[in-house]
Amino acid sequence: MPDFDLELSEDGDVNPLHGSAAAAVLLMLFNEDEAAQILSRLEPDEVRQLGYAMYDVADVEIEEVNQALDQFVNKARRRTTIGYGATRHIRGAMHKALGAERADNMLARITPPTRSTKLAMLKWMEAGEIAACIETEHPQVMAIVLAHLDPSIAADVLSMLPAHCQEDVVYRVATLGPVSNEALDELEVMLTSGTPTTKKGSTSQRGGTSEAAAIMNNVRKDMEQRIMKALTKRDKIIGQTIEEEMFIFDNLIDMDEKNMGALLRGIDTELMVVALKGANEMLKAKMLSCMSQRAAQSIVDEMEERGPMRLADVVEAQKKIVAEARRLAEQGTIMLGAGGDDFV
Repeated sequence: MPDFDLELSEDGDVNPLHGSAAAAVLLMLFNEDEAAQILSRLEPDEVRQLGYAMYDVADVEIEEVNQALDQFVNKARRRTTIGYGATRHIRGAMHKALGAERADNMLARITPPTRSTKLAMLKWMEAGEIAACIETEHPQVMAIVLAHLDPSIAADVLSMLPAHCQEDVVYRVATLGPVSNEALDELEVMLTSGTPTTKKGSTSQRGGTSEAAAIMNNVRKDMEQRIMKALTKRDKIIGQTIEEEMFIFDNLIDMDEKNMGALLRGIDTELMVVALKGANEMLKAKMLSCMSQRAAQSIVDEMEERGPMRLADVVEAQKKIVAEARRLAEQGTIMLGAGGDDFV
């Protein structure tokens, strides 16, 4: 349980509450219905953290409550309300300006898509609960559920599913196409009550090799190797694509200086110039620091002289460097990752 003990200043006064403790004090000033409306808009982890904090600050003094209120008011003054109720405001203005029919046609073209809330109840379930619900279902059902989870939770659920179907589930995540809202509605009801229902609707897109790669990046190393071996044997292209997306150019920042230096010694300067043009600043700085000062300065000068580069060229150069890193890792020449946590 998180510790929200109040801190004392040097003169013995209670320091102002911050973070979850201050939020908990504010929440407890509302009645149950009002507090419930606020909690319903939060993520499960936020609700859990606030719950802990509400118990810890249940006996705060009036001065501490006032301090929490002051913090809230000061922060509120620095924020605008332009985003609150924006959809309703825009819709109303459009209807008045264009008329209902023309406004609806316009809004249909310009309104950004809303994030799907299908299977949102999964966020409130533990990995073990989810695994227990789907362990006897068809692998396609397992894949759909995993594709709607955070990758780290999906990896935990995958590890609890029968070993003989794990590779099949990952393959289905990687090749998952659009899933109808009708199917998602039936699945949601099945997970909560076991009784299917039928509703018509559009489709929701989840899954793909990127999603499968994100899940595989969170499983144990031995499990990853077993699943990837079976998956590549089943479909070489899908297996290779997932492996490529499991380790991308940005992941090179996890290499230590010795291994980074060994990798860069075999990379052509021209390739480095193009690849680093699109690298984030932290990775760029680390890679340049693993070169000689003269070589690093030469690359920096060349990047400045070249000006803008085509994104496709940058991505291709980065892929070539990652491929070389993989080749050296497979040979045992370098290790990808920190502390000997190689990635092959």
